[in-house]
Amino acid sequence: MADVSWELSGQCLEVCNCQFLCPCIPSNRTAMPTEGYCTTVLTFHVDEGRVANVAIRDLSFAVVLRTPGVMADGNWAVGVIVDARATSEQHEALVRVARGELGGPMEPMAKLTSEFLGVEAKPIAFTKNGMTWSVSIPERVEQLAEGAPSVVKPGEPIYLDNSCHRANPRIALARAKRNRIHAFGLEWHDDTGTNSGAFAPFHWSAP
Repeated sequence: MADVSWELSGQCLEVCNCQFLCPCIPSNRTAMPTEGYCTTVLTFHVDEGRVANVAIRDLSFAVVLRTPGVMADGNWAVGVIVDARATSEQHEALVRVARGELGGPMEPMAKLTSEFLGVEAKPIAFTKNGMTWSVSIPERVEQLAEGAPSVVKPGEPIYLDNSCHRANPRIALARAKRNRIHAFGLEWHDDTGTNSGAFAPFHWSAP
């Protein structure tokens, strides 16, 4: 699967340890995170797709990472959690996509990574209900975010467009009501509702 065509579509939720609004995305990753470092989880639920001849449907994977300072400066530490329901072929395919090995939107992130923390297989529950999105990975990640409400269009979130976000240039801004990370030696617990989040659909393909 070195040079393969692939296509995945689904939904993404990201929650980080920055105070709302996280400065990394609007600064194109050149601003210092509010805590001086970034600990974040991007969880992707694949509605449907394929990697080469491997069909992917109704499976999730999470990218857990920490940056020691400004994201654009690199030195990221990254781990990947893959849905335990995946077959061995699906597992391998999703890991390679998540690490940017097959090109696509995750490839630039791989170039900023200096330490790969490993891969785990865990049950992943990905839920979206209107403005409320959540991810639950037993013993690893518990996150719940609510869209920042628009006063212009009630019932919809505020959007940030033309961004450098990996999932989609257009993301919905959110506040994390629950943010607990305990994975690959990375720790963060904050249920104050002040952490930053974002959600968006994604549609990736390569080459």
